[in-house]
Amino acid sequence: MKMIRKHIYLLVLLLSILGCYGQVKTNSFKVMAWNILHGGNDMENGAQNVVKIIREINPDVILMVETYGSGKMIADSLGYNFHLIAPEGTALNDKGVNLSIFSKFPFGERIDTNFPFYLGGREILIDNQKIRFFSNWFHYMPWEDEPENLGKSVKELLEWEKTGTKYEMLKKVLPYLKKYAAEADVTPMVFGGDLNTPSHLDWGEETKESHNGLVVPWYTTKILAEIGLIDTYRTLNPDPVTYPGITWHTKDKNDDHRIDYLYYKGTKLKAIKSESYKAFFAEPLVINGKTFTFPSDHGFLVTTFETQ
Repeated sequence: MKMIRKHIYLLVLLLSILGCYGQVKTNSFKVMAWNILHGGNDMENGAQNVVKIIREINPDVILMVETYGSGKMIADSLGYNFHLIAPEGTALNDKGVNLSIFSKFPFGERIDTNFPFYLGGREILIDNQKIRFFSNWFHYMPWEDEPENLGKSVKELLEWEKTGTKYEMLKKVLPYLKKYAAEADVTPMVFGGDLNTPSHLDWGEETKESHNGLVVPWYTTKILAEIGLIDTYRTLNPDPVTYPGITWHTKDKNDDHRIDYLYYKGTKLKAIKSESYKAFFAEPLVINGKTFTFPSDHGFLVTTFETQ
């Protein structure tokens, strides 16, 4: 009888332990934002190099720009769930579709906008928490490699910033961003991609010596901050001199800027680590001691979040 009781006790203890393991939370997840340049197809085996780099980074969620037909192949090669930001029924290998989202976690509802070429999203279920993820692209115009050398005042630079397609795109999607930002304490949001603009956080007092003495509160990033979105890279790497986070730089040109971003909002999320990676197109990029040929003209951003 004592032996039976002992066996029952051990069985109950084992089941209790296994039950606890079954309830362990993910606690953290990693998000990557990357413009892969024309589906990764501007060089031989470029899309395969995208696959290799993503595999080495091993993100849980990817916000991709310039998907252009390669996304489904990349997702299948890596075992991700894949969402194309396009009208329902669009072929998943459609070469005209810009944005997409990849996830190791289950998808929830679609988040469609009237402007899928430059903003769309998907709910993703992480630790039983619904999180809204948005992939984004803004046009580069107006662009100047060194805007500090245009001979404009701060006020004139801000007026110049609003003269191109980028500002028109921002105006169209801002109502969506405001709506979801207002709901973010209930349903957190992560927003990322290629904004094609420098940040007001990189043009402050610390960097004015390299910007002809100018401190410029660039509108595109400033308005995102004003609706409560947090720039993960600059928040976790607050010194723009030591950690410039450059994601755009053309070889032999003075055009280096941080123009790719990951933002978030919501009390149920906390960004704990953010890193940027950049190499010139078709040149080596070293990750974890391994060398990869870089297939894009944009660097990428990786931010790790904790669920609260």
